[in-house]
Amino acid sequence: MTRKIYRITGADTHDFLQGLVTNDVSRLDQGAVYAAMLTPQGKYMADFLLVPSDDGVLLDVDADVAATLIPRLTMYKLRADVEIAETDLQVYRGTGPAPDGALADPRHPDLGWRLYGDRAGDDGSDFDAIRVAHCIPEAGIELTPDSYILESGFDRLNGVDFKKGCYVGQEVTARMKHKTQLKKGLVTVAIDGAAPVGTPITAAGKPAGTLYTQSGGRAIAYLRFDRMGRDMQADGATLSPL
Repeated sequence: MTRKIYRITGADTHDFLQGLVTNDVSRLDQGAVYAAMLTPQGKYMADFLLVPSDDGVLLDVDADVAATLIPRLTMYKLRADVEIAETDLQVYRGTGPAPDGALADPRHPDLGWRLYGDRAGDDGSDFDAIRVAHCIPEAGIELTPDSYILESGFDRLNGVDFKKGCYVGQEVTARMKHKTQLKKGLVTVAIDGAAPVGTPITAAGKPAGTLYTQSGGRAIAYLRFDRMGRDMQADGATLSPL
């Protein structure tokens, strides 16, 4: 896990973020907020945690994703009273007793807490096992530029607010929520064997999806729901619904 932490400051910080990200930034008064930034076509660009800070808002993002996200945020800034600066803060995470100053990960209780300071890493918890058990996607693995956040489970991971009003990509996301039934998405499946991340999945010889993170006899898979069933195959591994 390589993360970068940015500090966003200025009088317009909350309004600026509110018009861009998928979640309601007014929730920062309750703790960290999980959110994403989308393309105008409603596809995933970046996911991140917004963290309340005494002098602004911290943005906790995957280091590779930051290379796309920060220039886009800067482009939207225009004349707003907003400054975005990289910090030397690190994130340390764990699932045991939370140290002073740690904040709960808002995506799922089993993800524990995150502490921002001069220490990086984690307490040894098996975060891949936690992610697989609860079908929690990660940037650069399950989350790609082709992803739609509802297919990736952002609604159950507290990553999208359907009442907050407009943001970039909001119209497509709202239409998927209220006017269509999802036909594809991420699910946790049982796996017998193993295969590389990104391996195509077939069902009865037909394309059915893609295999991703695996842990403890389970895996995250992106699947067509109409082809999901027992004895799906992925490069010699056998998959089945849980």
